[in-house]
Amino acid sequence: MKIWYVFVALLFWGACLSCGPEERNRNTHSFYVGTYTDGESQGIYKYILQPDGTLQPTGLAAISNNPSFLAMSRDKRYLLAVNEINRNGTGRVNSYRIKDDTLHMISQSPSGGAHPCFVGVNEAGFVLVANYTGGNTGLLKIDEEGVLSDLLDLKQHQGSGITPRQKGPHAHSAWFEPGGNGVISVDLGTNELWFFQMDATRQILEPSNQQKLSMTPGAGPRHLVFHPHNPWIYVVNELNATVTLVRRTSAGRYEKAGSVSTLPEGYEGTNKCADIRISGDGKFVYASNRGHNSIAIFQVDENDGSLHPRGHQSVQGKWPRNFSLSPEGKYLIVANRHSNNLVSFKRDPSTGLLTYSDQTEAPAPVCILFRNGTVRKN
Repeated sequence: MKIWYVFVALLFWGACLSCGPEERNRNTHSFYVGTYTDGESQGIYKYILQPDGTLQPTGLAAISNNPSFLAMSRDKRYLLAVNEINRNGTGRVNSYRIKDDTLHMISQSPSGGAHPCFVGVNEAGFVLVANYTGGNTGLLKIDEEGVLSDLLDLKQHQGSGITPRQKGPHAHSAWFEPGGNGVISVDLGTNELWFFQMDATRQILEPSNQQKLSMTPGAGPRHLVFHPHNPWIYVVNELNATVTLVRRTSAGRYEKAGSVSTLPEGYEGTNKCADIRISGDGKFVYASNRGHNSIAIFQVDENDGSLHPRGHQSVQGKWPRNFSLSPEGKYLIVANRHSNNLVSFKRDPSTGLLTYSDQTEAPAPVCILFRNGTVRKN
């Protein structure tokens, strides 16, 4: 009997040795970093977030041209990346197979417009692309082998805003609504949210009954997050440095419900907001300030969804483009484009506040994507 126990123990020990470091330590998370390649960067890089918040570079995962935004297939086998370029009036979307520390390119498809700056994928494998200069939203699909379809549909935005950045449409992100076929495209140029319904059978996007929602003039909406439990959406506005609460009514319409500044009182310098995140329990919202170089921290009112400022955390760098919460919500990682560094902060789940943990070099980082899932409830 003792021999049997020893045999089983040896088998278990051997299996553990053959596991990767992330499998041996479930609190260790890998993530990918998209970059701009007009300088020293060559493409997409991989890093490890250790349980104590330290950051470990792994190296170049794939050579790619301006992979400025990344997304993960729902089965975690494939990574999608835009090429934010303008080649004959359109950019590109690439799909990669994830194998160890390397990304192996599978396919490439046109994005439908110039300078794609956002990509997202849903459970069924449909892919949304926001083309900034093209001012439109593209629909594609990725199959079970990681191969991207040709462009299935393209919706061109029309309109303008009141600022020099808003002379025409500039689609900045496009989102699948949770639990349905709704699609929201965020257009900085027209200063609006655009609403569509995806017909999965016909593989097209159709305008919703409510086709658009205008933001405050000059706001410049960029990204958004959905509250995990309530019909609330938080939109970060790049140009006027605010976050706007949008509520969905029982009739299915979207209505603005107020905005809050991302900047501390008295700040008079230039600033452009970039990204927004919400904690897995829905209690805190975070937004990045480029110029003030901080993460704005807000507490969510559980009754009406309104935001209450709780402070600002210096990002220990310049121009925080994108940031992300670790899968369990314990850490927040910031990509500082102009100072070429990634910075990790430990997050207090009770107060939402952030404490500096570690930093490491990264060439022109602009997007952070964790492999092992979205933020879970705390």
